[in-house]
Amino acid sequence: MSEKSFNLVTEPWIKVIDEDNLEQTVSLEQLFTNAAHYQQLAGEMKSQDLAILRFLLAILTTVYSRYNADGKPYEWLTIDEQSMRPVSFDEDEFEDSGKDDLLQTWNGLYHAQHFTEIVTRYLQKYADRFDLLSSEHPFYQATRAQYDSLVPKNKVVAKGKGTVAVKQMNRTISESNNKPDIFSPNTSPHKNDLSLAALARWLITYQNFTAVTDKTKVVAKEKFSVSPGWLYGLNPVFATGNNLFETLMLNLVLVPQGVDLEIETISQQLAWELPIEEYVKARLTGIVPGNLAELYTIWSRVIHIEWDNGQPLIFSAGLPKLDNHEAFLEPMTIWKFNKKDKEWQPNLRWLNSLGKAMWRNFGQYISVQQAENSQREPGIVTWLHLLQSKKTIADETALRLTTVGLINDGNATSQSPAAEFADEMQINADVLFDPNPEKRLQWPKRIEDTVEMTEKVGALVWYFANHIMELRGVKDDGAFANRVSARFYERLNRPFREWLAGLTNNDERDEKVNLWKRTAKQVAVQTADELLNSATPQDIRGRVKNADGDQHNIFTYYRIFRASVNKVLGIEGGKS
Repeated sequence: MSEKSFNLVTEPWIKVIDEDNLEQTVSLEQLFTNAAHYQQLAGEMKSQDLAILRFLLAILTTVYSRYNADGKPYEWLTIDEQSMRPVSFDEDEFEDSGKDDLLQTWNGLYHAQHFTEIVTRYLQKYADRFDLLSSEHPFYQATRAQYDSLVPKNKVVAKGKGTVAVKQMNRTISESNNKPDIFSPNTSPHKNDLSLAALARWLITYQNFTAVTDKTKVVAKEKFSVSPGWLYGLNPVFATGNNLFETLMLNLVLVPQGVDLEIETISQQLAWELPIEEYVKARLTGIVPGNLAELYTIWSRVIHIEWDNGQPLIFSAGLPKLDNHEAFLEPMTIWKFNKKDKEWQPNLRWLNSLGKAMWRNFGQYISVQQAENSQREPGIVTWLHLLQSKKTIADETALRLTTVGLINDGNATSQSPAAEFADEMQINADVLFDPNPEKRLQWPKRIEDTVEMTEKVGALVWYFANHIMELRGVKDDGAFANRVSARFYERLNRPFREWLAGLTNNDERDEKVNLWKRTAKQVAVQTADELLNSATPQDIRGRVKNADGDQHNIFTYYRIFRASVNKVLGIEGGKS
């Protein structure tokens, strides 16, 4: 009887949307061959798509760090034809031409609008490592013997401990056996049902967004905290193109930013190219990978799957959490400076910021400050700037920066996914990377100033709403004002994105900013007018505000609000 197989190189498992807006499921070979004919990835969740995107980028980064756009090895390295891996580097040659060679490869691929045959050759070379059901090299898994050798004796497979339910790995459910999810998209009898294609997608996703509810760890000399998943510890940002090929290319960082370009940073190390014992040994050091392919595919768990009548029984053993502070090789995150520790760390999102649109944090995505330690640009934005400065992408290219991720429940002992966020903003390349020598006149600085001005108007809306609660004698800790403020920003999201996308480097700056001021005032006044029009008798009657006996009601607060909005926006005489 032949061994069962589900090979990701040739079997369809990746969900995409094609040019006709139809969903397809394709193999790795099909995806890389026809990437320009697919609009986007289309998995069960946006965060799953991001995990799959990084997996695909790991393959491309590996191949094109070894071979140029013509499928030939770079002159500064020697490739072993059998393994398609480097065996030696000429450091002097690399220092002279490495960066230019890598950029030339990127440029050649981008203008050809397709990936080359060398990617297919690589996939075929390692096809046995992409078989989900392989008995020797199961994809993203350990064999039973390997798993047993890595975990404590009381946690070996035969003991039946350390299992993870399919419904826990499936992030549309994220349900443990102890706590049912009543809002699951699947009914109870089917929560553990999963096709092989879906299992492959969720296996990759789970390694990126894991949480810390499982108890089994790999054996190590020193105690460690288990990893919740590398991607889980970021506030992701990446570029989205007009089709899947463009998305892959814009995020294909062949010259890493924020770190020195050295042999080590372009010597890609992938789990499937190494013996699993060697891979786990590297993870136990706790050292953050020094190359992008390894970083994009980093495991948080050693997984082994037993099969019983077609049903997977998943065993999971935790690997150490890695310190992502100052991990500047990672291009897909925004950063903040921790003044206490004096170091940079990913600026995470939490449940209380779930509704905050991406544009309101504009200054976290593009450098607008000159002071040291005030801002650090995401690596992907610096990479796009490099491409634009080299004229590899045109100045008028519309760049879409996208953020996607999962937010945990805030419980340190579980860190289970509680919500997904997804947002984007579009901006022309020559606006995002305005070359004006005076930074204060550059578009990014003007945009950030406009965002800050809009936030001040939003604060005035909040205070007006909160004053109404005070008139009513209601103490709600700002809950009503928060809802009104959220409504104000929801109304601004679409017009601001349209305003941002419509900017060009030929625009008269003040004219465009004044155009936005009128929109911000209109929405602010509309929001306040709704409160005014629904005023209660108590709002109109008002109450004494201070010891001087000043009487305030909704009308006095409204006049103050209107005058304050005009002052913030710099509008004289109340004119809009």
